[in-house]
Amino acid sequence: MNRDRNQSRVFFGAFIIVIGALALLNNLHIFDTSDFLPFWPLVFVGFGVMKLHQARHTSAYILGGVLVAVGTGMILQHLGLVYFRWRDWWPAFLIFAGAMVLSRGLYGKQWRAHRDGITLQPGDTSSVDVVAVMSGHNLKSDSQAFKGGDILAVMGGVELDLRQASIVDEAVISVFAMWGGIVIKVPTDWSVVMNGTPILAGMDDKTVPPMNSLKRLVIEGEAIMGGVEVKN
Repeated sequence: MNRDRNQSRVFFGAFIIVIGALALLNNLHIFDTSDFLPFWPLVFVGFGVMKLHQARHTSAYILGGVLVAVGTGMILQHLGLVYFRWRDWWPAFLIFAGAMVLSRGLYGKQWRAHRDGITLQPGDTSSVDVVAVMSGHNLKSDSQAFKGGDILAVMGGVELDLRQASIVDEAVISVFAMWGGIVIKVPTDWSVVMNGTPILAGMDDKTVPPMNSLKRLVIEGEAIMGGVEVKN
């Protein structure tokens, strides 16, 4: 997980350096960067390729593929090779959101169970699996062996209260928020690791880090024009 996070930092750091260097050269009249303007959507392509490389579940592959497709389409349009109007393609966002919901429904829980070696039982309250589409959910768990789960919010909101729960060692919650929000409340003796990917969105850890904690909650997933917040 730390390797994936470091790769993201390297990518964004290199991108900022390149943009700054090109802007400086242009301002000093050393090099005309206008020829590079049609290729700025390469950032979407690069981000999508990185997401595909780091993908560990179906929804991440879908997101990476969509970013590569969007970036490639924008470059081709800027070069005059293809023509399309974005207003005609807005239903594609609904298709994308539906594909994310479908992938989580078909593969999310099974993938997490296989990854963590969990045997899923009907009615097991030690994990969460919630989908909020144009709706809101308020959940609470007091399991003393919380394992994690999956939370998806599309044009909706989910609030998960874990302040009465406990973790044996580590728990992983996979999130996806698109035009929606997810709020997770955790006990003060949990440490939180944010490994998610925000795109025009925010993923905030507002917890107070404990001095010594053997209980760790890992948040992974994506937020697109939405928000994920973890707090005490």
